Formats: sequence, structure tokens, C-alpha cells
Amino acid sequence: MNRYPIWKYAVIVVALLVAVIYTLPNLFGEAPAVQVSSIKSAIKVDSTTVTRVEQALKDASIKPDAIALDGTSVKARFSDTDTQLKAKDAIQKALNPTAGDSVYVVALNLLSRSPAWLTALHAAPMYLGLDLRGGVHFMLQVDMQAALTKKAESLSGDLRLVMREKNIRHSGISRNAQTIEVRFRDSQTLTAARNLIQDQFPDLQTTDAPDGTDYKLTASIKPEAARRIQDQALKQNMVTLHNRINELGVAEPVIAQQGIDRIVVQLPGVQDTAKAKDILGRTATLEMRLVDDTAEGRAAENNSGAVPFGSERFLERDGRTVIVKKQVIITGESLTDAQPGFDSQSQQPKVDLTVDAKGGRIMRDTSRENLKKRMAILLFEKGKGEVLTAPVIQGELGNRFQISGSMSVSEANDLALLLRAGSLAAPMEIIEERTIGPTLGAENIAKGFQSVTYGFAVIVVFMAIYYMLFGVISGVALAVNLLLLIAILSMLQATLTLPGMAAMALALGMAIDSNVLINERIREELRNGSSPQAAIHTGYERAWATILDSNITTLIAGFALLAFGSGPVRGFAVVHCIGILTSMFSAVFFSRGLVNFVYGRQKKLKAVSIGTVWRAAPDVNAGKLTVQQ
Repeated sequence: MNRYPIWKYAVIVVALLVAVIYTLPNLFGEAPAVQVSSIKSAIKVDSTTVTRVEQALKDASIKPDAIALDGTSVKARFSDTDTQLKAKDAIQKALNPTAGDSVYVVALNLLSRSPAWLTALHAAPMYLGLDLRGGVHFMLQVDMQAALTKKAESLSGDLRLVMREKNIRHSGISRNAQTIEVRFRDSQTLTAARNLIQDQFPDLQTTDAPDGTDYKLTASIKPEAARRIQDQALKQNMVTLHNRINELGVAEPVIAQQGIDRIVVQLPGVQDTAKAKDILGRTATLEMRLVDDTAEGRAAENNSGAVPFGSERFLERDGRTVIVKKQVIITGESLTDAQPGFDSQSQQPKVDLTVDAKGGRIMRDTSRENLKKRMAILLFEKGKGEVLTAPVIQGELGNRFQISGSMSVSEANDLALLLRAGSLAAPMEIIEERTIGPTLGAENIAKGFQSVTYGFAVIVVFMAIYYMLFGVISGVALAVNLLLLIAILSMLQATLTLPGMAAMALALGMAIDSNVLINERIREELRNGSSPQAAIHTGYERAWATILDSNITTLIAGFALLAFGSGPVRGFAVVHCIGILTSMFSAVFFSRGLVNFVYGRQKKLKAVSIGTVWRAAPDVNAGKLTVQQ
């Protein structure tokens, strides 16, 4: 009746073993470290970089606890923060000797002290949130004038396309800062163009004036449209930052607007601060332009002539010069998807791009008119443009095409990540960066953990006194519940915040509530005269329905908080929901396994240690009929 099969005990043992392994990393703590990453994907971080870091530390008489190449970064661990700060300065001077022209990002970090065998099992500690451990704080400045200039450039391209479709002939369209200038040879065409702009370009206002023998129409962005464009640029950048941080896997980030042109980004519990800074600081705007294949352009590519008017000079990754026209065909705003892959013919890494309908129409028209000419795909990062590739247009392009060339698999993945996360509406610059400490202080952090510990201890003592051996079993089940909860949070690499700790304390109370229901149900069966074995079996069976109902209703409330809450509320909801699930396992499945192990093999069980079983006093009036007058 009260015996578990072997497989159920095996499940319990495996669950406990996994829980212990993934909880252990949280006990080793973290060590101060310095992390070195490359700013540009073309600069590799390899064993040579490790040697340079080791030499820099040796020259500064600094001995690291450990130093290793971890993926695309070098991580050096130290015993204390003072040594960490000295090491950062030494490495910075050695790797970036020229101020203002940094090649490597040298950032402070925290690394787990977990032994190598735990790391090999991918066991890592859970993160602590900004309110407990601190994190990284960025202040980003949005270039609003660049947003307006970019919009004017886009409008000039659209205006050129629409006037060609309407067969309105002009003598040239050019952009001057944030205004668009169009020249005409007669007043009738000027009037037609003015009417077209009023009908199809509501964001533009126009003025016209004679220009020698021609007429010049000047279109500028309306003030109210400019304010809207700036507001949209800020919001689009914030959405893009959200997407990029989600790609990084940072839990519970804070991204908030400050003023009219600044964005605050706080990354709680972030581990790879150098990677976060690199991803957030890169604008990663994509532009496609035609290569200047004129005689003057080819001469400029060979460094034997000046750059023609209307063209610009850029470099490919291998250092070769490419002269491209200033006119932008499409930008990253038209991009809807970017996925890394491999070219089916050359087996080289590539990035497949998908553009929207408008971008696809522009690409079809441009490719049809420029067959056998080169088109340059440029990536602008931190205001500097680089030609990714400049292939020859072999056929008509559409909504889907690819970027391929001299790039590695990791470079293709990074490029796809940046482009897929979204194009920035305007460039941004990190104007403030700092690693901030816990806002509650070390003392309050300790109190937070102590509250859970003391609450757990008081519950266990009370249960042991009130329910005797069954109370001790309930206490062990409660410890298993806490162990499972921490292990799952660690496996998910969740960020524990102060509200999460409150949810953890609440989970203990709810978990012990299930054991109270079970113990009281067993007591009730004993009062009714059931045998101890029958009381244990019936107590667990009948209490399970009540426990399931109460936990499901509470779980629904937790899912509602998770779905509609944000920030600290979501942090509370995550721990709350996981705590409910682990409590159902520990309070019912695990505790019954212990009870079965202790009492299940005793065939003639006469009593169980479950505290005082209060029996109702016999009714002396039983069987008598009382008649009232």
C-alpha cells in the first residue's frame, strides 16, 4: 500500500543529484576579472592575444589567479578588486597604446570561482539583479540631426522614384543637409512637382524661386514632422536596443528614455560586459550603393586620381579601395530579416537578407538598369563605413539576396545578429559608462538571504515540534524544494532580484502549506479509527486534490503577473511560478517517498510519530431524544 517502486526512488535520487550539481556553483562566489575583446570583427582574439596579456601583466608585476582564452575573449581572474583595477590599466596601455584609436575592449568583469568539473557540466551560478549585485550602466546619446538627415535622404530617393513614375522631368535632384533641391526648366513642370509633393509627401513643405534660366524647388521637413521623426527615432532605437539585449540573453534589462535625446541602459547581472558594450555601441546601419565604375572612379580606386564629385572612398576588409556613389539605393530600414548560412556553391559563410516590398521594388529597378555593374554593400559602425562586399550584379534582384565574401562563420553570425535586431534610426554614442554596485548595499543583501534562511529554520523547528517525525520529513522536503528552486534558476541562468527573493520566501510558505494539509489529513484518518498504514495512504490520496487545486489557482495568478507585468514584477512572477512547481514535487512526491521508506515496510504498524492526535470527547447524550416544549 505504502511502497514506492524502484523507479520512483531512482527519479528522486536523480533529481537530487542534478539539483545539488547545479546549486553548487552558487556557493563558490565570484572573482574579479578583466575581459579583453575585439572592437572590430576583423581583429581576431587568439592565443597571441593571450600571450600579449600575460606579458603586460608580467611587466606590471601582477600575477593572475587564472588566464584563458574563452571563445572570442581573453579572461584573466584575480584575487581582489585592487589587483583587478591595476591589471585593467596595465592591459589597456599594452593593447591600446594610442588614445582614441582603441582596437580592443578592456572591461571589468566577474567570473565564477566554480571548479573546472562543474563548468564542464555547464553548471553556472544564477545572476543577481541590479538591486543585489549591481551591473553595467550606459548613457547613450542619440544624434537627432543625423536622424533628420537620414530621413531627408530617404525622402529624396522616394521623390526621385515617384517623379519618374509620373513622368515629371527635372534637371536634377540633390540633398543639401536636411533640404531637398529640385531644378526644372519650365514653370509648368515646377507646378506639377509642387502639387505632387503636396499630395504624396505630407511631411514636406516647399518653396520655389527662379535660378538663372531654371526654376528651383526647395523641399524641407515640416517642424511638426521633424519632432515626430525625432521621437520615432528615439523609440525605434529603444526597440532595437531591446532586441539586441534579448539576443544577448540579458535578463530584466532597464531601457528608459532620459530627456529628448538620451537613453539609459542598465544591464543587471550581466556577465560579458565587453560583448554588451560592443553590441550596444555599434550602430550597424546597412547601406547599398552603386560602385563608381567611370574612368575617374577606377583611377581613384588605383590611387592615381581624385575621388569624382558625387562619390566617396571606402575600404574593404582586405584594405582595397572602393569608390562608391553617394546616392543610397536602400538602407537597413528596408531590411526585414537576416540569417547566417553557407553558400551552396563556394561553401563560404554568407548572410541571407530579406527586404520589404518597397525595397524589393527598388532593388529590381536598380539591378535591371545596372546589369554587369558592381553594387557595394556597406556597413557603418560608429560612424565609419566599411565595404563588406562589392559583387557584380549578375541578374535581376528581388526581395531576397545575400551578402558573401571574406567573412568567417562568427563574423556572419555577428553581422546577422546586428542586422536582424533592427536598424538604428539614428547613430548613438555611449557618453557615460560605469559599473555600479548594489543599490541596497552588502548589509541589505545579507539580510535578504538571512530572511530566507531564518524563515526556513523557524518553519522546520515548528513542524518538528508540532508534527514530530512527520514534521522532520516535511522539513527535509522543504529543503529539497529550496534546493530544486535554486538549481532551476541556475540552469535557466535567471537573474535573482529582491522581489525574486521575496517570491522565494513565499514559495517556502506555500510548500510547507501542502505538507500541513497532508499531515492534518493523516491525523483526521487516525481520529476516525483508520489503521496507520491506511491513514498514510488515504491522507496523501485525499490531500492531493486540494493541493493541486490551490496550486493551479495560484499558478494562474503567477502567469498573469508574468504576462502583464514588467521589471521587478516579472522577476517575482518567475520565481513564484517555479516555486509552485517545485513545491508540488517536493511536498507530495518526495515527502511520500520518505514516509514510505520509513513506514512502508512495517507490516504490523501500530503507531506513527505525527504529534498529538486529538480525539473528540464521547457524547454522553448520544442515543437520547430531547423534546422541547
